[in-house]
Amino acid sequence: MENPLNKLKIPKWPFLLAQILLLGFAYFFVWLSPHPIAQWEIIACFAAATVGVIVGILPFVLDYRVMGKFIEAEALGEVADKIQNLKVVATQISSATNEWLNVHTQAEKISNGAKEISDRMGEEVRQFSDFMQKMNDSEKAALRLDAEKLRRAEGDWLQTLVHILDHIYALSSAAARSGKPELAAQIENFQNACRGTARRIGLVPFLAAPGEKLDPQKHQAANENETDEGAVVSETLASGYTFQGKLVRPALVKLRAAAEEPAPSETAVPESETPEEQLRLQ
Repeated sequence: MENPLNKLKIPKWPFLLAQILLLGFAYFFVWLSPHPIAQWEIIACFAAATVGVIVGILPFVLDYRVMGKFIEAEALGEVADKIQNLKVVATQISSATNEWLNVHTQAEKISNGAKEISDRMGEEVRQFSDFMQKMNDSEKAALRLDAEKLRRAEGDWLQTLVHILDHIYALSSAAARSGKPELAAQIENFQNACRGTARRIGLVPFLAAPGEKLDPQKHQAANENETDEGAVVSETLASGYTFQGKLVRPALVKLRAAAEEPAPSETAVPESETPEEQLRLQ
């Protein structure tokens, strides 16, 4: 004899199919999303899994309620028949309860799996952030090292160029004292050409004019013991230099008292040349 309760049961396959689709959607959503996934994506996957679990449980809960109401209705009219079928009903209730417990267990497993995935994603994000920070620090350290090397190299070639110009100035001064005007003019032209080349990179030599008042910011006396308040420049012994507007070295000068008459200088070299003179000399 067919059990009338079977006719009252709700078909479970649509609910199970919906549960499988929702869980599959959550799985593929996590799988296909770019990692690390955002917080709203995690919430959406968890919500889909929760709804899938609820949909899977729903037919059993409805069956349970229908069976309870059916038992109550039959108990009012057919107490004897229900007593005979009590064992069958108890078995069905036990089966439904076991199925509900299984579904609940599966839901807990899904929840724990989602939590583990979230924890792993958080750990991966932290590791990636640490890696990027280390990369950034190493790049900054490399850039600082390169900048220091460039500054040292700039200082080295600047000092080298200053020494070369000092030797050329000494050669020009010696030629001026030699009493040979043609030789002195050639050496002077050579010195002006070298200075014009140095100006192109920002290194500008300057001289102190004879009779110019001593300026501690621009001049350095050859003998500091002879320096007094009224001292003036008698002769430039070594050129001063500025690099890109900054003083590199003051001019080394020989001093005389302000009351003394200026001695004729054979090594006087113009401090700067006009653009026409630079072109002519080069």
